[in-house]
Amino acid sequence: MVAALVEAGARVAFTYRANADGAQALVASLAPRPVLALAGDVRDEAAVARIVAETAAWGGGLDILVNNAGITRDGLAMRISAEDWHAVLETNLTGALRCCRYALPHLLRSRCGRIINIASVAGLVGSAGQANYSAAKAALVGLTGVLARELAPRGITVNTVAPGAIDAGIVAGLPEEQRRRLVEVIPMRRMGTAEDVAAVVVFLAGPHTGYITGQTIAVDGGTTAGGVETAALLDTAGVAVDQPSG
Repeated sequence: MVAALVEAGARVAFTYRANADGAQALVASLAPRPVLALAGDVRDEAAVARIVAETAAWGGGLDILVNNAGITRDGLAMRISAEDWHAVLETNLTGALRCCRYALPHLLRSRCGRIINIASVAGLVGSAGQANYSAAKAALVGLTGVLARELAPRGITVNTVAPGAIDAGIVAGLPEEQRRRLVEVIPMRRMGTAEDVAAVVVFLAGPHTGYITGQTIAVDGGTTAGGVETAALLDTAGVAVDQPSG
């Protein structure tokens, strides 16, 4: 996603929580184009304030915010611990709101700002064994709608991208038989790629989407076209939908 935005001409600051080597390798791979890696955790109020301030100072302002921080701590709803429930909501939902709150003064000055929240089809149709993750992503879709209405008069658009089964992270490490069953229930008969998701983010961040706001775009190969029936098939395939890493 970082690379795609850079290729589109953006100056990009991105955050990482622990993988400093990976972050610096990404910066090096994109040199000499303007990319800044900042360490921080969206659960930490002071860290978010610092990251936004450093980004705005480095970039001369802030026009685009992509909320992509996310974790999973899967388990059946009846067994999930309070700690795992709160950890996922604090990162995947409250973290996004926290980033919006600190970014908004800069985006308001831009008057053509873009906020793009990365949710998941798990937030649209539910995913068995992911009560905390699905709830957080569903709430993120709701937050998108609220912010879209509140910020539309100021020229800021707010949209959600909801990836389906993306061949990265957890899904990339699935056994071959599980991957085969998953592909069979996706109408396009393939898993998505991080590039598929990044392309939609770049589109929504661009200058020609100023009249698109409050929308959720599923990047899922047609998975949600089947509604709850397709969700049931995904459960049968033994796969929890996931978002791309980044």
